[in-house]
Amino acid sequence: MTTSALIMLIVQVIGALALFLFGMKYMSEALQRLAGPSLRSVLSSFTSNRFKAVLTGTFVTSLIQSSSATTVMVVSFVNAGILNLSNAIGVIMGANIGTTVTAWIITLFGIKVDIAVYSIPIIGLGFICMMLRSKKVQHIGEFLLGFGLLFLGLTFLKDSLSDLDLANNPQFVAFIQQFIGAGENTIAFPTILLFVLIGTLLTLILQSSSATMALTLVLCSQGVIPFEIAVAIVLGENIGTTITANLAAIIGNTTAKRAARSHFIFNVIGVCWVLAVFHPFVNMIDALTIKMDGVSAYASALAVPTALSLFHSFFNIINTSLLVGFIPQIEKTTNFLVKKNTQDEEIFKLENFGTNFMKTGEMNVEIAKKEIIVFSKRMIRMYEFLPVLLNDTKPNSKEYEELLRRIQRYEELSDRMEIEIANYITTMTNDGLSDETNLRVRGMLRIVDNLESIGDQNFQLAKTIENKNTLKIKFNPECQKNIDKMFTLVHEALDIMHNNLEIPYRTVEPERAEEAENAINAFRDKIKQQHFIDINNNVYDYQTGIIYSGICAILEKTGDHIINITQALVNAKLHQDEDII
Repeated sequence: MTTSALIMLIVQVIGALALFLFGMKYMSEALQRLAGPSLRSVLSSFTSNRFKAVLTGTFVTSLIQSSSATTVMVVSFVNAGILNLSNAIGVIMGANIGTTVTAWIITLFGIKVDIAVYSIPIIGLGFICMMLRSKKVQHIGEFLLGFGLLFLGLTFLKDSLSDLDLANNPQFVAFIQQFIGAGENTIAFPTILLFVLIGTLLTLILQSSSATMALTLVLCSQGVIPFEIAVAIVLGENIGTTITANLAAIIGNTTAKRAARSHFIFNVIGVCWVLAVFHPFVNMIDALTIKMDGVSAYASALAVPTALSLFHSFFNIINTSLLVGFIPQIEKTTNFLVKKNTQDEEIFKLENFGTNFMKTGEMNVEIAKKEIIVFSKRMIRMYEFLPVLLNDTKPNSKEYEELLRRIQRYEELSDRMEIEIANYITTMTNDGLSDETNLRVRGMLRIVDNLESIGDQNFQLAKTIENKNTLKIKFNPECQKNIDKMFTLVHEALDIMHNNLEIPYRTVEPERAEEAENAINAFRDKIKQQHFIDINNNVYDYQTGIIYSGICAILEKTGDHIINITQALVNAKLHQDEDII
């Protein structure tokens, strides 16, 4: 084979893998759009203990064919307080089992029974469905299109590797024979470790455990690599997929790091015990293969895909069964390895977007929702500094100056969070979201805008208070009492707003928020009327009156932005969408 022909074949292999991955991604995202809200409900409702969590992770990942998407949802729910880290680890364990379905799909429909001849008709049917008006039918069409592309890519991959004819290439055969003895089960342990490393690196390069599995299945089905080496590569793939997540979680928050680290610990423990009993375990899998296919994976290359799929399933099922009872210990280990940064709240870092390497369509809405909740918490924290600033009896102290600097940092943080979250939300609209989710996205943009405005009002109030203290203005007891009450009323409104952001959007009721807003407005009107009377009666001087009236006006304006946020949530609800969360 000439050099140019070899280069062309390598390019074809890369292109085939790319088509396979694109089809997998498109199929997965279509399934998420079809069942996204329901899957979120399943994850939040059926993970009350570690065993249910494992079953839930298995079911969800089997359905959407993406352990990455499951992980994104898990991290989001842990941050939201819906899942604790212990149950989240259970879901991740279940996701490992669920992802084994991919190997069986490839084995049964791509290698055992080649459905490539139906790929083009399936793609055509999918395209027709995408042209119809029904959103649900369109999503089904997207699924069919992805399904067809997946197997079309797999066919191209098999054809490209078949053209290379590595199984009959003398140089390649000699290379493989260096690692294999004369009889069965004679592959040395260092060789097994070498191919575990190769599988790990291959998964890191391809950035997909599914692609590594597909490539391994095709190679072993064509007799290019023997069964035991294929098993070692699959073990490496199990480590590689966790390293990818850990690298991505470096820029994530503490919970994302802990979830990724627990996945790594879980899979590495599994690989270690399998390596300790490697040959007996592999022989047991081969015995099962003989019962299923009537031929040994050592004797026939055609039996290896079945044996490899069996190994992948048994490995993950047994590993989960062994370690599910040790979830508390895994959790303690991850908590020890990943310390929580107590200064995170004032550092500009979007806590959940670190996992955005996993493009998961509608599931990203859950991440945006969580980031909005973080934004809300920080604005409430900023607001809580203001009464302290107002009542500080030593305005020139170091503590006072530090409080002013912290408020300044929070104001800068609010500006940057608004931009980053709004950009993220806007990007989501390019992912082909459903109509219902698009309603939520528009509401989120309005919420983010008003949260930033609350930050602006807080900062403006801090400057007004600083001006008061610079001028050494003192309020009389009645004015101080009124301001304290306004602060309390606005804080109550903030608490109601934040609660509405945390609960499912479709359950938000506006009455309490409206009552809080009305209480703020009514008390502001009362203060305003009394203010004119007090100014005319010289109860306090005009300059004091300006500061006093200005503080109350800013607090009332803050209340306006607070009610705007609840109204944005209610507007989505008015569209009668039962799946809006």
